Amino acid sequence: MANEAKTSIIFRELLRKAKYYDDADTIVEEQKSDNAKIDSLMKNASKRGNKNGFPDFIIYSKKYPELIIVVEAKADINRHISNTMDHYADYAVDGALLYASFLSKEFDVLAIGVSGEYTDKFRISHYLQLKEEKTAHPIFDDKILSIEAYFDGIQQSNYKFNQDYAKLIAYTKTLNETLHAKKIKESQRALLISGILIALKDRAFKDSYKKHENVDQLIKSLYTSIDGQLSTGEVAQRKVAVLTHAFAFIKTNSTLTDKKDGKKFLEDLIDEIDREINGFMITHKYVDTVSQFYVEFLRYANNDKGLGIVLTPPHITDLFAELAGVDKNSVVLDNCCGTGGFLISAIKRMLIDAKGDKGKEKSIKENQLIGIEFQDDIYTLLISNMIIHRDGRTNIYWGDCFQEIKEIKQKFKPTVGFLNPPYKTKASDIEEFEFILNNLDALEPGGTCIAIIPISCVIEKSMTATNLRKRVLEKHTLEAVLSMPEELFHNSKVNTVTCTVIITAHKPHPKGKKTWFAYCRDDGFIKVKNKGRIDAKHTWDEIRERWVTAYRNREIIDGFSFMREVTEKDEWCVEAYLETDYDKLSFEDYEDTVKRFLMFHLMNMSGLIGEGEESEDL
Repeated sequence: MANEAKTSIIFRELLRKAKYYDDADTIVEEQKSDNAKIDSLMKNASKRGNKNGFPDFIIYSKKYPELIIVVEAKADINRHISNTMDHYADYAVDGALLYASFLSKEFDVLAIGVSGEYTDKFRISHYLQLKEEKTAHPIFDDKILSIEAYFDGIQQSNYKFNQDYAKLIAYTKTLNETLHAKKIKESQRALLISGILIALKDRAFKDSYKKHENVDQLIKSLYTSIDGQLSTGEVAQRKVAVLTHAFAFIKTNSTLTDKKDGKKFLEDLIDEIDREINGFMITHKYVDTVSQFYVEFLRYANNDKGLGIVLTPPHITDLFAELAGVDKNSVVLDNCCGTGGFLISAIKRMLIDAKGDKGKEKSIKENQLIGIEFQDDIYTLLISNMIIHRDGRTNIYWGDCFQEIKEIKQKFKPTVGFLNPPYKTKASDIEEFEFILNNLDALEPGGTCIAIIPISCVIEKSMTATNLRKRVLEKHTLEAVLSMPEELFHNSKVNTVTCTVIITAHKPHPKGKKTWFAYCRDDGFIKVKNKGRIDAKHTWDEIRERWVTAYRNREIIDGFSFMREVTEKDEWCVEAYLETDYDKLSFEDYEDTVKRFLMFHLMNMSGLIGEGEESEDL
């Protein structure tokens, strides 16, 4: 006869091995909690729906007050988990998930189902249900870890990142509205936020900003701290002058310097930024947060699109770093740096690969990251971003990449190039492929360049476009072209459809060599009201791994990828060659396509039709 007491004994021994009973800050309770908040949440959580719930184990720690572990045990391993996961009284995992659904109103909850009466036939499953989320997700393997390991694993999980990043995006919108109401210009908002983040790196400022007697002292302290942080490191004085000048508006802005309300407004703003933004960056290191603020603050001013600036989403910059195989020995160049998203993704991989080697970490930050940015305001945000992410600013150039590239090639010998070049908005603008060729010129032979560009660059039949593609093939090897999601830049209010080209530098494209083409249109991200385009279903990790594996192995997958020899006269995109399987098309596909076409048509026509006019096309 099944004996659940044996299951609990085995589980207690696993907790003992993981030091749960040795930690004074960790509480392990059985059946009922002495924590009033937990006990209150468990009311009506009975597996049979008629009374309070009594899970087999409830575990929490004073070190991690936001996390609760709830455990349900069953003696019979056949009663571990049901197909529908809603037989709460009869299955271990199902019961644990029921309790998690109640506790998740106030906590992040790790639900653990255990079953079995013998150590060699003992089943363990973990599910994570984050605070205020409706769904639980499988996480970890079948081993009991320490509570520290659980907490760290949850914090580093894609589930937690997606939740926190969505909250960050929501906060940027709220902050934008606040600054708009205070009449702070769109062009100054991102600078103000990044300036405050820089100042908060100064321990003296962080400890004292609430202690000043008046707003003038606070403003002076803020600006002095920014200036001090900018002046630290190997940055030329000419560049420092440009940087400090960009933040000078802080000393004269009427809202910030207001004698009546300025001090409280600024103190509250600094406090909020420290909590909301620094808190995010402490948990999720090396994410380009500054670009998110830049996009949000300028999206309504239309400046980013007007300048041809399209900032790359963080999950794509991370993808590029993985596709390029960036490691601790890579020397990475972005000649159209923007706010530095590609460099931040690169440094994250490089530091992980350094495995705590302090000498190597120092070399990475001082010698292996090179960026060029032409616009002085974006350059300021770029430097700010690198400081906020604990440096890498030393080799950030302010200037024209076509002028700076020779020195960079000789001095650094880059091995990896990333770029999202300025997109043409008028005929006189520089062609996107010119920026790619500029990046390739700087790379060592065999180096990898990955660029995201408008798909028009690879399909246009004009003489200019054809000649540019010819120049690429004459000196370099076209390894792959990935068609990217159509609404990739939705958060920037930009409609550009893009592709990614992967090129090996200084090795002419061999005759007969085939290029890998892939249909990477679905990254799993969806548009969510007030959150933008996010990984709401937590599918990106799996999709990214599938894309990277397919690229590395040059897999030919029906409906997704193939190999083909192309010349400069051909279209370099998967859509030109994939055959449509009409048997897989449904009426819903047709309906959705028509709706999207009409919406695109109406949006574009609205910009051409004056008030009171009518269009025959409509």
